[in-house]
Amino acid sequence: MEQRELSVLMAALFVTSLVTGVVAADPPRPGTEGNGLSENESATLWSRDADNYISQEEYRQRYGEDRTSVHQLANGTDITFKRPPSTAATWTRNDFGDLEAGGSDTSVHPPHASLEDGVFIEDAHATVFAVQPSTRGHLESGDTPLYIAPNGTMRGFVDYRVRVPNGSSSGNRTIEWSLTEHEIEEVRLQKDGETIARTDGSHTPAINYQITDDWSATLTLEAEIHVRLKKTIRTDVGGGTNVDVVYREETRNVSDSVDVEIYDLSAYPYYAEYPNGDAGVAIFQSRPWQGYTLTDEGNASVRGVWRFYTARNTNWDTLVRSNRTDSAEVESDAIPVYVHAYPSRIGPRAEPVRDGPKIIDTWGTERPSPLETIGENVNVEIVNQSYETTYGVAVRAENVDREALHVAGIVRGVNASIVEPDAGSERQLRRSNLTVEVLQQNESQATLRIELRDNQTGAPIVLNDSARRYPIGGISRDGYITIANREVETNASGVAIVTITEPGIYTARYHPGSWLGHNPAYVSDTATARWHPLGTIDGWFAFIFEVGWQFIPFFVMFYAGRRLLRMLGPEDIFQQDP
Repeated sequence: MEQRELSVLMAALFVTSLVTGVVAADPPRPGTEGNGLSENESATLWSRDADNYISQEEYRQRYGEDRTSVHQLANGTDITFKRPPSTAATWTRNDFGDLEAGGSDTSVHPPHASLEDGVFIEDAHATVFAVQPSTRGHLESGDTPLYIAPNGTMRGFVDYRVRVPNGSSSGNRTIEWSLTEHEIEEVRLQKDGETIARTDGSHTPAINYQITDDWSATLTLEAEIHVRLKKTIRTDVGGGTNVDVVYREETRNVSDSVDVEIYDLSAYPYYAEYPNGDAGVAIFQSRPWQGYTLTDEGNASVRGVWRFYTARNTNWDTLVRSNRTDSAEVESDAIPVYVHAYPSRIGPRAEPVRDGPKIIDTWGTERPSPLETIGENVNVEIVNQSYETTYGVAVRAENVDREALHVAGIVRGVNASIVEPDAGSERQLRRSNLTVEVLQQNESQATLRIELRDNQTGAPIVLNDSARRYPIGGISRDGYITIANREVETNASGVAIVTITEPGIYTARYHPGSWLGHNPAYVSDTATARWHPLGTIDGWFAFIFEVGWQFIPFFVMFYAGRRLLRMLGPEDIFQQDP
């Protein structure tokens, strides 16, 4: 199926794409760098590239080789994923090794870096390169949080240059400056101002962190830079020279911060068993999440509205090399790549599609489309109108292995802890027994008595009963009964009375409130009654009277005809001329 979809997409690209030239090596051409990924994997990374498709023949002429099918497809469109891929973190980790700092007289930094100057330390910075595992969520305009795993790694880039003063000479006095020592003494990772991890000084620090029991935070990468200069003063006195040596030191802290959401999931499951043996499962939690599997083999699963793509952080496309006299922008050898989560027009899905679980309900927060947050050159099927975040998804399936229930988040490698709800996870789902009978009737109307009871206990089922409401999430819908194009509710005895005026067959149907909002809950049932005025003695009399009334004109005409025949006689009627 996937190969067929790939072929269709490639065919469409051949027909509709314009040959406008190949994408430049920024981002790198897939397969040209050994960054731990295959050509197919690296081809899927660049959702922010310009999708200027070229044919396989032109590609072969330019580069002397053929592309893979995935690479060819990615050349003309962006590839999305059902779950957060590992490729972004793999690329970023390996590409990070290509970052190189300048020497003592040169500072290398991305254009967006916050530079600081001191007396001797200039163009100093500590800039966050990437925090991973992580996913940038696109929730709505102005709301694009960076979700990070509770356990991960922050990578950063630290550099500076040292300004060594020029020497001077005046009369019998000469001053010389020299750099004796410079280093990054320590790099620290802070959470809301508190140091949670530290490492030895490095231009490219990679700091592992562990954050628990927190919802959101500001992470700060801070580096401590120290330089030591030697000032030599020579003074000619008589036939000799006095030499004085003075050491000057400077320490400067530089930092960069990023706001993050600590993505630590706790999922709340609810279960129900249908009378026919099917299983019901509902999973709820208050943050975007990917989906869950129902069996140990993982062949039955459901996912919410979120899908994923990968894209580079364009802030690192170039680097600036600055020295004492000049600065120049150069192409960067290291490009961080992030996973992005967006609400898809595809919507929630259950797999296998035909014989798999059936989604019975979803619920969440209504949000406007985040289309404006995606940026240019990203072509994905994002919703273009308001959508529901699907914080909760409920399904009905033939087989569910509760021990193998696996809830996955939108951050790679983060799975939810299964938490038993306070009120318990098991929901009762029973059969209902609906009956309807003609209670009273006459020639113009009939009164129907509808009764709804628990098929197991015989207890009346009261609709709109607050005592049974235990909503898991979203809006709880009360049950109701439909008959004669109207909705009715039972009273405390489980009975509803309905009056009808038109003859016919009437089917009552019980539309139960979902087990997601009631406990106990019930499955639907139907019952039928028929009414016609001829079903009563009064109805027969009324029928005979009505029929007789309708035939009066015919009786009158018949009687008049008989009288006319008698008056004229048969001989007058049939007499013929001789």
